[in-house]
Formats: sequence, C-alpha cells, structure tokens
Amino acid sequence: MEILSLFPAWLLEQGPAFVIVLPLLMGAITAILPSRTLAWWTALVVTLLCTVTAFALLLQVYSEGASLYTMGGWDPPHGISLVIDALSAPVLFLIAAMAVVTVIYAMPATIAEVEPKKRAPFYAAFLLCFAGLMGMVVTGDAFNVFVFLEVSSISTYALVAMGAARDRRALTAAYNYLIMGSIGATFFVIGLGFMFMETGTLNMADMSRILADLDGGSRVAKVGFGFIIIGLGLKLAMFPLHTWLPGAYAYAPTKVTVFLASTATKAALYLLLRFTFTVFDPSFDYVAVVLKYILIGVGVVGMVFASLQAIFQTDARRTLAYSSVAQVGYMLLGVGLATAAGIAAGYLHLLNHAIIKGGLFLAMGAFWYRFGITRIQDFSGLSKTMPWTMGAFMLSGLSLIGVPFTAGFVSKVNLTIAAADKGWWWAVGVIVVTSVLAIIYIGRILLAAYFGSPPLIDGQPAKKNEAPLMMLIPMWFLAVLSIAVGSNILGLGDDFVMASERAAALLTGQGG
Repeated sequence: MEILSLFPAWLLEQGPAFVIVLPLLMGAITAILPSRTLAWWTALVVTLLCTVTAFALLLQVYSEGASLYTMGGWDPPHGISLVIDALSAPVLFLIAAMAVVTVIYAMPATIAEVEPKKRAPFYAAFLLCFAGLMGMVVTGDAFNVFVFLEVSSISTYALVAMGAARDRRALTAAYNYLIMGSIGATFFVIGLGFMFMETGTLNMADMSRILADLDGGSRVAKVGFGFIIIGLGLKLAMFPLHTWLPGAYAYAPTKVTVFLASTATKAALYLLLRFTFTVFDPSFDYVAVVLKYILIGVGVVGMVFASLQAIFQTDARRTLAYSSVAQVGYMLLGVGLATAAGIAAGYLHLLNHAIIKGGLFLAMGAFWYRFGITRIQDFSGLSKTMPWTMGAFMLSGLSLIGVPFTAGFVSKVNLTIAAADKGWWWAVGVIVVTSVLAIIYIGRILLAAYFGSPPLIDGQPAKKNEAPLMMLIPMWFLAVLSIAVGSNILGLGDDFVMASERAAALLTGQGG
C-alpha cells in the first residue's frame, strides 16, 4: 500500500513495542502532573500516537502479512515476542481508537464526575489500563498475557472506584470487580502453570507446536485449558460469570464505562479466540466439546436471560450493562460454531458492538451530566430537551437492536447465515427472539424520550439544554460510524467484513 510510505520506517519497525511502552511510561508521569488540563492533554497525545501507530500496523499486516517483534533481540521461545497479525491488528486499532474517543469526551465528563485532586491520577490509571489492554493483544508470550491482564485490571478497579464522587455504590462495584477479577486471574495463571508443565514453554506459538505433536496432550493440558477458559470467561463477563459487570458499568465514571464496554470484554474475547484456535486446536476432542457444549450453551443462555434481565431494569445504565452480557452471548455463539463463517460473524460483532455500546454509554453520560438522569422513567420528553444527544442514542440503540442499514444488522445477519449454514435453525430462532427482546428494552427508553412530556421545573417544562460539544462530537462520530458500516458508506462495511474474514481465515488455518 502506498499509504504505508507516509509513516516513518522506525514506527513500523518499533510499533508493536511503542504502543505498550509509551502509555506505560506516560502513565507514571501523568500521575504527578500538577494540572488536570495537562494530564488530559498528555492522555490525548499518547492515545493519538498509539492510534496512528496501530493504524499503520494494521495496514502493514494487510499489505505484507503478519510480523513478529522480538524484545531485546532475543528470539522466541527464549525471548518475549510481540505478534501483529490479522487477528490482533484490528483489535489493537479498535482499542486505540476508542481510547481517543473517550479521552475527548472525558474533558467535561471528568470535571463533573471525578474529584479535582484525583483527576491527574485518573488519567494516569486510564493510561495504565490502556497499556495493559494493548499488551494483552500483541504479546506472543502466555505469561505476559497474565501480566498485562493484571496491569489493565488493577488500574480498572481504581478507575471504577473513582465514581464514588458521583455514586457511593461505585466502591461496592469496584470491590466486587476486584474479587471476581482476582478469581479470574488466578484461574488463568493456574491454567498457564498446567500448560507449562505439559509443554515446558510459555511462548504461545511454541506451545501450539508441542501440543500438536502430543495430539492435544495429556489430562494436564485438558485441565489447563479448562482453567484458562474459566479465567477468560470471568474477564469476558460470560454468563453466568458476569456478576461484576452490571455494577461496574452502572456506577463507574462514564468515561470508564465507555472504555470498558468498548474494549475490555473485547480484548478478553480476543484472548479466548487466540488460545482456543491458535494455542490449542478445535481438532482436539476436549476443545471441540468445550466449543460445542460449553461456549454455545452459556452463550445462548446468556443471550436470553441477560436480555430478559435488561427488560426489567429501572436504571438505564444497568439495562445497557445486561445488554452487554447478552451481546457477549452472540459473540460466543459465533465462536462456538467453529466454522470460518461463524468465527467471522462473532469477530465482526466484536468490532461492531464496541462502536454501538460506546455510543450508547457516551449519550447516557451526557444525560447524567445535564439532568442527573439514570432512571428510565426520567427519560420522559428528553428528545425535546436534549434532541442531539437523544438522536445519537436512538441511532446507536437501533443498531443494537439490529435494524437494517446499521452495524448491528450486518453482524446479526452474518451470524444468522453462519448458524443456518450449519443447520442450527434453533440458534437462528434464538437470535431472532433476543433481537425482539432488544426492541423491548431499548424501545422503553425511546418511547419515554420521544412520546413523553418533559419534566416540570418551577411549574414550567424543562428548557432545551444540550450536551457540550466535546460530548456531542464523539457520540455522533460513533453513531454515524455505525450507520456507515451498516450502509457500507465509503466501503466501511466491506472493510469490517473483510477484517473479520481474514481473522477467521487465520484462526481456521486458511490464511492470515
């Protein structure tokens, strides 16, 4: 690609390490900055640089193929490697781009939700979380997956707790998240211990080769795989291991909720794909059983039960949180199909859902910023008092439902086709039923906002009071992007589908 010539050679060469090292270093510096404005600018510049780098690496993968970066010049398996391929590159760019969107939004939101003395540490913790997520995606070393997982998780616990200035329940949510996250990390690292016993290596490519030679390995490998799946399932908020998610999403600062909903569970799903299809192999009997019965089982049950729970919530933030659990079920269904079409559909929904749910939570934060609104009954007449914000929420909500010409429609149709191709018509029925349930829980909010009357203030209807421009820009960017992907404007829909198909080809051994 000619566009690659626009990027410096050193950026393409050192990019995999740069996107981890830069936010790690600047996170430490940001913590001691005296000004919250300076801390915000630092976070913005760092995330922008990482986004540009991630985009360059994405283009490089599509033009030249996968690349392997060796830390310190030590070749694997003795050294630590960073891998950029068709599976990791899109997720890396997604995390970086969503970080920029949330940092822009954070300028007014953080002032309203985080205590003044904690704002610089807030941005520092955000950069550490960002670095951890980027590291999880690019590392080729299994133990470093655990290290970066903990870097992102520990900083996230602190970020969620900082919502206590707005709602004291954030402290309980952070504590629950800490307990569940620690259990998940413990399961994961125990699984890695079993895998090291079996293979004698922690390099994922080397581990894969040895397991293939052992035809899947002994019971030690089976137990290790089980621990890894449970550990990642907790991080992924896979039903019924999702109990930490509703509270964390509902009571954390809005910027944190947006970033978590768009990236954290997506990075965990990426790791699930990486371990299941590249470290292990679906041809191993125990992996096939987990895919067919466990992942599909919990995915389908999660789609139904989480959608039902979303319908009966009175807090709009918890409605969207339970919706996220249901959407994880869609992704797991695609993964469990274990076909190229199914994996591609699940991966596509990973990308699309990040955009959709990011837009919804950005709008939700703006409602609270202006009117302190979180309960669904308080949305009455909101389209008249915040028309632009409500418009962005409506577009993202329609995409979540899967209305035609939206991103959600594209990924749901692809998932439906993949299930039908395998003859799983019952799965098609579940997708349709849960989409109808989404109409109900999103429709409740839209019905109140567009057909209800604005609240009375001193006997008069509330006046128009729109969100600040720095909130409107990112939420409308994501809302329009969702429509652009669904309508294939500028070929964006084809680009997203192509990215998912190339990732699936890599995972099924057909390319990458």
